[in-house]
Amino acid sequence: MRNTFINTLCELAAARDDIFLLCGDLGYSVLEIFADRFPDRFLNVGIAEQNMTQVAVGLAREGYNVFTYSIGNFSTLRAMEQIRYDVCYHEASVKVLAVGAGYAYGPQGVSHHATEDIAMLRVIPNMTVCAPADPVEARAAAHFMASYRGPGYVRINKIGEELIHDPATSLDFAPGRLLPVQAGNDVAILATGAIVAHALLEVRAAGNSWSVFSVPFVGGYDPAQLREIAQAHDLLVTLEEHQLNGGFGSSIVEALSDMYAVGNLSSMPRVRRIAIPNCFIGTAGSQDYLRASAGLTLASLRP
Repeated sequence: MRNTFINTLCELAAARDDIFLLCGDLGYSVLEIFADRFPDRFLNVGIAEQNMTQVAVGLAREGYNVFTYSIGNFSTLRAMEQIRYDVCYHEASVKVLAVGAGYAYGPQGVSHHATEDIAMLRVIPNMTVCAPADPVEARAAAHFMASYRGPGYVRINKIGEELIHDPATSLDFAPGRLLPVQAGNDVAILATGAIVAHALLEVRAAGNSWSVFSVPFVGGYDPAQLREIAQAHDLLVTLEEHQLNGGFGSSIVEALSDMYAVGNLSSMPRVRRIAIPNCFIGTAGSQDYLRASAGLTLASLRP
């Protein structure tokens, strides 16, 4: 997914001269393609995520659309004050590109887990939060963020993601939209990020005829589409590789509650949230192992 995003960013940078890429002393074997082609629009600022974010804001004020690249927990936890005040308060065109969502860097331990970022970023005014599910969505996210003027956060996995969309298909990729992946009945799985493919494979392996939706943008959901999905299913299940409190599932429940309160829903649907149960998993292990340890499995998806 990260290679797809950067390769797409290179294509876009060839057509427009406002794209600038900063990195925090990582991304080797991934970012060279951009650095070699556009050396005047690439800068390695070193292991200094707070400074990288502030440099990005300065470049944005000069007219650039700036992308910062680092591991998810470093670009968010270490630079939250700069993201909140320098980027979002000033509505700077800075896109925080966070690689290693959830447990993608699981073998490195808790210090490299990115499992609180959605909750942190989605509450900041002016921030658009995007979590692509596969390389097709990652490409669409690069196109969207390159054209979008304002703060953005892109949460991508790492490598080896399964395709859930046909690359030839034109996606309705925009804030508020839920992308259908599999049509079904009874239960609708609403998931965000790379775990969408994980859920789809498990649902199919179990022979369940459930609907599956990828939700690449967190928050600001289309009320008409969300109401249609809620009314067509007996149970909604949200799934995310993120802490339970404040994450994607919480945003869905909030949206449904607000719709019900103003009469846009005749009844409040049943919603089950599947997420990391608000704990640290201190064991080092693969992404699949840590997902299972957190209960992000098919057994948890059963209504």
